[in-house]
Amino acid sequence: MIRASDELIEAACAGNEAAIARLLAVCQPDLKRFARRTCTNSEDAEDAVQIALWRVYRKIGALRTAAAFASWLFRIVERECYRFFTRGKVSIPLYEADLDAVQAPMIPRDLRTDLTTAIQTLPQNYRVVLILRDVDGLTAPEVAAELGVTVEAVKSRLHRARSMVREKLVASGYWNSAMDSENER
Repeated sequence: MIRASDELIEAACAGNEAAIARLLAVCQPDLKRFARRTCTNSEDAEDAVQIALWRVYRKIGALRTAAAFASWLFRIVERECYRFFTRGKVSIPLYEADLDAVQAPMIPRDLRTDLTTAIQTLPQNYRVVLILRDVDGLTAPEVAAELGVTVEAVKSRLHRARSMVREKLVASGYWNSAMDSENER
């Protein structure tokens, strides 16, 4: 939890250089702890913290309320960790991709087949939301902005999509046979 006072944050937002320097110093330990848990390695965690601190230094004046500071700051670190995680990977949106071509070697083949079929048979508006949230890792507000719908619509569609996928997987019998083999152990 960020231990900066509202007065310090407000002074930094007003452009007080001493307040900005103090705010960055106060935030750094908490950000490092968060980044170590969020990033895949310590090097990326350090880089994410540095980028977050730099963004705070440059953009603190744009912050509207002191209450939003902590969530804004942690979100910057989280996005940077995610960016470092995905760097070097070539990705294509799955809602535009051929789902049969997606390789997932860690998932048993029959589950992968059933899951692919379940996702492919979802109506487009549910499929896109499911993939953007659960595969691409976007937040509900990010999905809403990309699709031009409300956050509530995203949440509703995501819930419905997950329910439909779950129903199809249960109906396929995969889960029943998997549970039976688990009980035999």
